[in-house]
Amino acid sequence: MSAEPIREIDSTALDRARALAADIAQAGDAIEAGRALTDDLLAALHRARLFRLTLPRWLSGEELSPPELAQVTECVAAADASTAWCLGQAFGCGMSAAFMHRDAAAEVFGPDHAVLAWGAGAQGQAVPVSGGYRVTGEWKFASGSYHATWIGAHCKVVDEHGAAVLGKSGKPQLTTALFRREQVAMLDDWHVMGLRGTRSEGYRIDGLFVDEVLTLDRETLESRQYDAPLYRFPTTNVYAGSFSGVALGVARGALDDLRALATHKTARGARSSLRDSPVFQTELAELEAQHASARAFQRNTLLEVWDGVEVGEPLSIDQRAQIRLATTWAIRKSAEVVYAVHRMAGSSAIFSALPFERRFRDMHAVSQQVQGRATNFENVGRYLLGHQADTLFM
Repeated sequence: MSAEPIREIDSTALDRARALAADIAQAGDAIEAGRALTDDLLAALHRARLFRLTLPRWLSGEELSPPELAQVTECVAAADASTAWCLGQAFGCGMSAAFMHRDAAAEVFGPDHAVLAWGAGAQGQAVPVSGGYRVTGEWKFASGSYHATWIGAHCKVVDEHGAAVLGKSGKPQLTTALFRREQVAMLDDWHVMGLRGTRSEGYRIDGLFVDEVLTLDRETLESRQYDAPLYRFPTTNVYAGSFSGVALGVARGALDDLRALATHKTARGARSSLRDSPVFQTELAELEAQHASARAFQRNTLLEVWDGVEVGEPLSIDQRAQIRLATTWAIRKSAEVVYAVHRMAGSSAIFSALPFERRFRDMHAVSQQVQGRATNFENVGRYLLGHQADTLFM
């Protein structure tokens, strides 16, 4: 784990994200009220090609590296967390194209407005039939499903009697089935505290036929139909980088909001303004250091791993553990920063017209997601001590 100074990345995608930051921030209230990205913002994101950053180049994608993707979500999250989260979800889903035959990938991802979303975990069952599978199940947390053109479903492959079908490795076989959004029943169950605009709804299907070419094994490298350095990373690692970028961006935005507040606020009964308070000055500096150190750990870890993978080195379990540790740390430390900012803002933090209240709620939702849970530290610690660890979360 490198202690070298943080490296910034020269990325045209990051430039495009920065150019949209003001528009994203301006749309925040409408996103929150409508529980979805606005049509105008969605169109702008598509024009900037930000949903295509993990697609293969042959699909007019950009095959961006995990550290670049994390910078994009960080930039966007400082303006609006829900928008950044939707992009992060799309980044992982878009990697599916490399695991599909080209004609099928073009059908799903070819249109300029294409977005794939899916729910968490292998919660469904896929029964092999002639030409494909019959898929049944219910899934939760399909972030971005409201604006998605396609939906995916992670399934256990079972026979007609419900018994698990074993793969070549002798383990139960899994598959991800893709189908058009209009083929699925959405549950409208995303009524939540934070990240409201992600519309991370559940959905249900019952016996839907899915052609075999629209199914894939997204976590087995041998099943790739297209090779490039990005697709040597499991999607869990890409999600870890992108969603930790969201957390860092929310924290960055909160710190900027607090500094702006300090220029004009004087706490009731205080002798000086926040800006002139030694206590406030000290705590603000400590929070800036906490944010910068977590950001440097995350960024340098992702860059260090990417440097090796880009030149053909295989991604090791040790490197996956490093990514998990650095990204979980970034999320947890970012949450602490946002909670401290909320406290330091005083009564200003409770008004919905000011940004602190939404930052607090969004950050709490980010920290509750699997990428930020504290048990990730236990899993990495077990690995570091020579115990068997759950590599699904590394």
